[in-house]
Amino acid sequence: MALPRPEAVAPASFADGPGLVGLAKRLRSGALPVRDYVEACLARVDAYEPAIKALLPEPGRRERLLAEAATLEARWPDPEKRPTLFGLLFGVKDIFAADGFETRAGSRLPSELFRMPEGPVVRALKNAGALLLGKTVTTEFAYFTPGPTGNPWNIAHTPGGSSSGSAAAVAAGFCALATGTQTIGSISRPAAFCGVAGWKPSYERTSREGVVPFSPSVDHVGLFAADPESLAFGAAAVVSDWRHDDYATAMSTYAASLPVLAVPEGPYLDQAEPMALSAFRTQLDILRHAGFTVLSVPAFADIDEINDRHRRICAADIERVHRNWFALYEDLYSSQTTKLIRKGAAIGDNQLEDDKAGRFAMRAELERLLDEAGADLWISPAAPGPAPVGLAATGSPIMNLPWTFAGLPTLTLPVGLPLPVVLEFQGLPLGLQLAARFGRDEELLAMACAVGKIVP
Repeated sequence: MALPRPEAVAPASFADGPGLVGLAKRLRSGALPVRDYVEACLARVDAYEPAIKALLPEPGRRERLLAEAATLEARWPDPEKRPTLFGLLFGVKDIFAADGFETRAGSRLPSELFRMPEGPVVRALKNAGALLLGKTVTTEFAYFTPGPTGNPWNIAHTPGGSSSGSAAAVAAGFCALATGTQTIGSISRPAAFCGVAGWKPSYERTSREGVVPFSPSVDHVGLFAADPESLAFGAAAVVSDWRHDDYATAMSTYAASLPVLAVPEGPYLDQAEPMALSAFRTQLDILRHAGFTVLSVPAFADIDEINDRHRRICAADIERVHRNWFALYEDLYSSQTTKLIRKGAAIGDNQLEDDKAGRFAMRAELERLLDEAGADLWISPAAPGPAPVGLAATGSPIMNLPWTFAGLPTLTLPVGLPLPVVLEFQGLPLGLQLAARFGRDEELLAMACAVGKIVP
């Protein structure tokens, strides 16, 4: 099958019709045989993966997956007893351990260094019946040095980083779910650039075991999917203490009474590009017209200090994680990662502890501002603008940084744009970023469903 011209490689999910929840129901019931679903996704991989390059190469992928699909159906012959994610394909960012796969972390270092048991998140997805499509491309050690992945909307543009392959694989319809991590903006930014939904949970709401660390102080493990409802379906599988009743109650509450949105006005928003900020204001007008209350709440007056604190934490942590490896394999590291590690070596333990303490102060401040305003969640641009052209860099995570610093749960929502703005952005998607109170991931996902119904 001939590939379309790069600008015509538009994302399309196999689940476009029923959505992930409906797709999962069809797979569990047998209305859609797992083999047929797997074959359809692999047909998309065959057609578009040579251009997009979202996946690590795997000889025999088709044969493995079809054998696993047959084993899965034989194990669960009774549709009534099949697990929630029965037969769904998911991708795993290549800093996660997965049985039967090497972990390279986007690097040139020996893979033996990263050999470890499969972690709870990957295991939970498998236990829920999902099938592993394969490893997805990541930037080197989940930092800034990119891999070969292109953006499915236009492969001449970056898909974002560091979870580049995961976001692109979901956007291209290769899989229904994919794992990602965020240390600065590595879920939120690629979700925005690739036009999918990305969930960064509250800090430590999901396990970081079985994942090559970048900065343990601020690493978050999350998911990509087509929309918020699909993310909630996946989150229920990977969060060990997921509160099903809280999610159901929140879905009911925000269907009847729309959440109140707070816009963090001030120097933080000024970091966005003027055209992206204009598009964001247009989306706010659409939400107001639909009945949402949108409040302007001054926040992040000290955004430069917040940015500096977070970057110091990342540098200090990665130096401590890589100290022994770097001593042996310095020549195998990229110049960008090398520079960060050397910066981290100059940051003392006292400075690191002081910067880490700022996370909790920032979290408390953001929640206080929500309480005083009577708002339910924050809303902001998910990226400074659309995906930049070129694959040599992954774009700026600056709009995601303070929420990651505070450890609050966030969700990037893919949004449509008014036609004149689309033309300005050459058809590339943007995203809205929603942030809720700490530990309230169930409410965040429910509120994102309410917002998503207005700005699809």
